Amino acid sequence: MRLDTVKRVLVVDDDPTVSEVVAGYLTRAGFDVDVAADGPSAVARAMAQPPELVVLDLMLPGMDGLEVCRRIRETGPLPVIMLTARGDEEDRILGLEVGADDYVTKPFSPRELVLRVESVLRRAGALATAQSAPSAPRLTGLWAGPLALDPTARRATRHGQELALTFREFDLLEFFLRNPGRATSREELMRRVWGWEFGDLSTVTVHVRRLREKIEDDPARPRLINTVWGVGYRFDTPETNGADDAA
Repeated sequence: MRLDTVKRVLVVDDDPTVSEVVAGYLTRAGFDVDVAADGPSAVARAMAQPPELVVLDLMLPGMDGLEVCRRIRETGPLPVIMLTARGDEEDRILGLEVGADDYVTKPFSPRELVLRVESVLRRAGALATAQSAPSAPRLTGLWAGPLALDPTARRATRHGQELALTFREFDLLEFFLRNPGRATSREELMRRVWGWEFGDLSTVTVHVRRLREKIEDDPARPRLINTVWGVGYRFDTPETNGADDAA
């Protein structure tokens, strides 16, 4: 086990073979594992004894994984890793949009899933520790116009109001703030923010769209995170935008 303390993981899948394999690998990795076979049971167990993370299949009887994710995330920022079929790109995007922190496509390597679980829990643990610390009167770290980001406390504000960012959204915003005015491809963002050499680039697209909805005055006409056609994205500071407008 590579985490500091034993963490409880809820595995939700109606295929008993998948549940057994996933639970076995996670147990051997040192996790305390609970299993649910349908949507209502998953919600009930998550509410009765909240886990530190949920591994959640999209296709479930009684209630699909998207609705399960919505309901369990209403109580707080519980990390969720979605399990999806390889060809269901639309479902993967929907999963990310309702707040899933990561996803793994079927068929998948159980060892890869364990690594993803550990990675998400590390980020979640760092965020929880930071949020439990006394609030500073002012954020220190990175600024751009109305945005302020404190990497140490993992807190970000816009016009002084704290932003409700997922772990990946926070890391993406931090990358942009550290690299203003630089055009970055989706492939590089996947490497630098997600730490993946390979993956579905729509993951980056969805997270950029979600981040725009939280930091832009008009997400349909972004002025901070701009699309560079044929390349990727560029973060422009308000000062740069103002200079462009004046010109």
